[in-house]
Amino acid sequence: MSDNQESVIKTCKSYYDSHDACIFYTEVWGGEEHHLGIYRRPEDTLYEASKRTIDRMASYSRNLKELKDKARVLDLGSGYGGTARHLAKTFGCRVVGLNLSETENNRHREMNREQGLDHLIEVVDGNFENVPYEDNSFDVAWSQDAFLHSPDRKKVLGEAARVIKPGGELIFTDPMQTEDAYAEYLDPILKRIHLTSMATPTFYIQAAQEAGLKLKSFENLQVQLANHYAKVLEDTIKMEDELRKKDVSQEYLDNMKKGLQHWSTGGKHGHLTWAIFCFEKA
Repeated sequence: MSDNQESVIKTCKSYYDSHDACIFYTEVWGGEEHHLGIYRRPEDTLYEASKRTIDRMASYSRNLKELKDKARVLDLGSGYGGTARHLAKTFGCRVVGLNLSETENNRHREMNREQGLDHLIEVVDGNFENVPYEDNSFDVAWSQDAFLHSPDRKKVLGEAARVIKPGGELIFTDPMQTEDAYAEYLDPILKRIHLTSMATPTFYIQAAQEAGLKLKSFENLQVQLANHYAKVLEDTIKMEDELRKKDVSQEYLDNMKKGLQHWSTGGKHGHLTWAIFCFEKA
């Protein structure tokens, strides 16, 4: 891994380990998730929309439906573990949550214990460019809105393909740029997440195929990306005083509001998109 790639990973870890980020995601999302949601009504909460995303993704998985409590799932970039807990509760499956942030992982473990799920969920400190498991170890590899943070997304897909069994599935979502996105919409977003590019749907499909995976399903949810970031911005503004009382810095909040507006605007004008992918290993 190059020095630049290591720097990107270190920056991402530092951000999610920070006090400001921890309080923001705990308070705004309720401490379970920080993933994009699927909205049916304007009044849907972030929590409701996020859970709807998990259920929609799970609906594409033959292995979860058929194997249920015998399934072994790897959640790449598992955050606070809301997805791992939801899958464990719904299917009885065993889940490994691999995640970069020690702060998030400690909270993840704590909530697993509180909800009596620590016997089903293992939380591992690590990054998804180097997955610390043997080939053919999992029935499902899963990820939500995490791959964009990697400086080597092809390697991430290759690692996911490596560790799933033949017949196993890779199911993930990710915010992406559209194929013909304008640079002026992308540049402020890329600057904020410390990257030089975003993936496109075509990139992910081609890279997954090169890794030996076959596309089973693709659901474009572009309108939901704009809905989601507009909703997070709305809730952030409503909760700003409360967040400041919890020592979230004004600089963080100002940067967050600017960033959320860029994401929402990019989605509304067709330069950003979001989708569910489901691939199968031959």
